[in-house]
Amino acid sequence: MTKRPNIILILADDLGFSDLGSFGSEIHTPNLDRLAENGLRFTQFYNSARCCPSRASILSGLYPHQAGVGEMTEDQETPGYRGFLKNQCVTLAEVVKQVGYRTYLSGKWHVGEIGPTERGFDEFYGLLGGFTSFWDQSDYSRLPKGRPEKRYNNGDFYATDAITDYALDFMEDAKAEGEPYFLYLSYNAPHFPLQAPKEEIEKYEKVYQVGWDHIRKERLERMKKLGIVSKDTELSPRAKYWNRDRDIQGVNPAWDSIDPDRQQDLTKRMAIYAGMIDRMDQNIGRVLKELESNNEMENTLILFCSDNGACAEWDPWGFDNWITTSNFLHRKEDLNQMGGPDSYHSYGSGWANASSTPLQLYKHYSHEGGISTPLIAHWPTKVLKEGQVDHRPGHFIDIMATLVDITGAPYPSQYNGNQILPMEGESLVPAFEGENVAERTFCFEHEHHCGVRKGKWKLSKVREMDWELYDIDNDRTEMNNIKDHYPELVKEMINIWEDWADRTDVYPKRKT
Repeated sequence: MTKRPNIILILADDLGFSDLGSFGSEIHTPNLDRLAENGLRFTQFYNSARCCPSRASILSGLYPHQAGVGEMTEDQETPGYRGFLKNQCVTLAEVVKQVGYRTYLSGKWHVGEIGPTERGFDEFYGLLGGFTSFWDQSDYSRLPKGRPEKRYNNGDFYATDAITDYALDFMEDAKAEGEPYFLYLSYNAPHFPLQAPKEEIEKYEKVYQVGWDHIRKERLERMKKLGIVSKDTELSPRAKYWNRDRDIQGVNPAWDSIDPDRQQDLTKRMAIYAGMIDRMDQNIGRVLKELESNNEMENTLILFCSDNGACAEWDPWGFDNWITTSNFLHRKEDLNQMGGPDSYHSYGSGWANASSTPLQLYKHYSHEGGISTPLIAHWPTKVLKEGQVDHRPGHFIDIMATLVDITGAPYPSQYNGNQILPMEGESLVPAFEGENVAERTFCFEHEHHCGVRKGKWKLSKVREMDWELYDIDNDRTEMNNIKDHYPELVKEMINIWEDWADRTDVYPKRKT
């Protein structure tokens, strides 16, 4: 009997669609690029626009509202918005445990107060909440309680490194026990606060002095050469932005119009962000090295993706205080402290627009820039389209169906005496093997930003605005709204979305 494959699901946090080298970036990501070159890249794979909903969907195989996490982790006491994984869903870990898998989570949980070891994971290390300092070891937890913890000398702790340290320990434990394992390696990089070791930041400071307009153009050209987007793709205009209260909006400015002091500040922010991705890639390289040394690479499915689009919170300058979203202009020697233990930054909507190249908008939104993840699938024994790019649409709901397919684990009908909702997704194995698939339909909603994709057609909606219709096959950048040309199609697709919203517990909250 062939040994069941190990499964490693790597999730980045707030990584934009074009932030990997193999998807067009200037950021140094050789380990992920190697997986892409020897695996399969999906260019139209969707998440749920924000961290908590996406994590709920990826873990459960359901749309986020069905799993109870339609927004964040506050319990709003309506079925789609409980803020934790409900008893009407099961997790990937709970499913594969049935057939002998060891289950590990190293990284970020962020799907509510019912924690990972209560929802199927044997071992956990990482961040139970949403975001915190990458330098403060006290904010990271080890579960079950009482498990031995690593000790880092003062100044030696960095979250991305520590998350990988524990992941490697978990892999070694599974090897010693002779069992297949499911490792959910859920990095909190490159989510704010933007913090990275100085040596990583220094690699990129000169790179980003050219500004976001130049970076966007260069990325798009590389994406065309790589086949990530079609050769006739046009660069979308600089994107709009909204503040947190949505009472201020604007358009990202031209880089050349920005004061030189502000340019220096913004250059440093993007350099830190790139350094965080670089460091994450280095750590993924440590995981790959461990697999290779144990001769496990051939029989391990590795999936890499991001939980949402790039983070534009909340204007072109970024913030230095999450509570107030206030910005501080860093000058002279203060620039040298940026990214360190005493700093706190986001990089703002201008750089997020570059990270989303060439797509529209970013995290929170159901336009392509908010819900498109760079998905890499690597599994030498099954992924037959080695090095190729696949443009078929897919969704985080497909991960559960894929793991059920490849492990042979039964999908339960009940959990804790509650009826389980059926899986929403489809297995990716046919895509790995190069088979064609039928047209699919997906729906999206977060904070009243909505979308529905049916074949090549896409309806997108920003909260305060009307629905827009796009032909994604010919207009992935959602620049040409053709709603007025297809009134019957628009009506049909809105009805599809309304039925989905009723069925998946988007309503009743959104109707009140």
